Amino acid sequence: MKIGYPCINESLDCTSARTFRLASYSEERLIQTVEQNLACLRRILEYNVQHGLMFFRLSSGLVPFASHEINQYNWQEHFKMTFRRLGNYIKSNNMRISMHPDQFVVLNSPNEQTVKNSIAELVYQGSILDMMGLDSTAKLQIHGGGAYGDKPSALSRFAEVYHTQLPDAVKARLCVENDDRTYSLRDCLYLHELTGMPIIFDNLHHECVNNGEPMREAVEMAATTWHPEKDGILMMDYSSQALGERKGKHTQSIHEQLFHDFMAETEGLDMDVMLEIKDKEESALKALKLAKEMGRA
Repeated sequence: MKIGYPCINESLDCTSARTFRLASYSEERLIQTVEQNLACLRRILEYNVQHGLMFFRLSSGLVPFASHEINQYNWQEHFKMTFRRLGNYIKSNNMRISMHPDQFVVLNSPNEQTVKNSIAELVYQGSILDMMGLDSTAKLQIHGGGAYGDKPSALSRFAEVYHTQLPDAVKARLCVENDDRTYSLRDCLYLHELTGMPIIFDNLHHECVNNGEPMREAVEMAATTWHPEKDGILMMDYSSQALGERKGKHTQSIHEQLFHDFMAETEGLDMDVMLEIKDKEESALKALKLAKEMGRA
């Protein structure tokens, strides 16, 4: 089991997602910003290795406006060696990497332009993982999208876009996550049947929207969608409900007893756990300590 956190390290004085306004776009500004982002990413990865946090979600914003038509610069060639060195560091330390495109990536949208933009973003983020030389166990994580008043049609539309419009390089990395409002684990299992995509399981979302599956059973069901060689072991997102907040809102800090209970409930199941908790590496370090004490990491 690897444990990690997404995108931002709050112990360091840098960010790997620096950006600028579209109106001030220039190739010089793009190059400078990407250099800063990748230098910070290296520092974050080194921190994670030093602290045993071996699962990390890369920021979607490593290359600002990468999937926007304004960006015609060949940043892939310019930063080829930097990405390769980052990938070598990741591989030499046996880290697990993922990316999670923003909510505007909706493959089942009835709007053709939205689908086109979504695919461009997935191609960009997949190319980051490709340039790093990471195998197909490094994943791109998206949600099912909207239901648009007709969930069966929306599911079918997702599958059609998947099969007819997505490049093979994206399909090799794409996963779907159960969400907290629309697409339950059961819906994602149906998408898996239609596409073969593995399911990234989210425990808090399952608590919000489910079909009565007990937590352990739900984790087991999601795990069966992962091919051990092609996909690796199950990736999952872990969080708990923020008290007094809207349903599905992540807690600020890890609730250690709840995490202990989840670890006990899933005893014997192998998975890599991404902590979607607001204080990032601070909670991830507490989770890692607990998991080690329980013989899980």
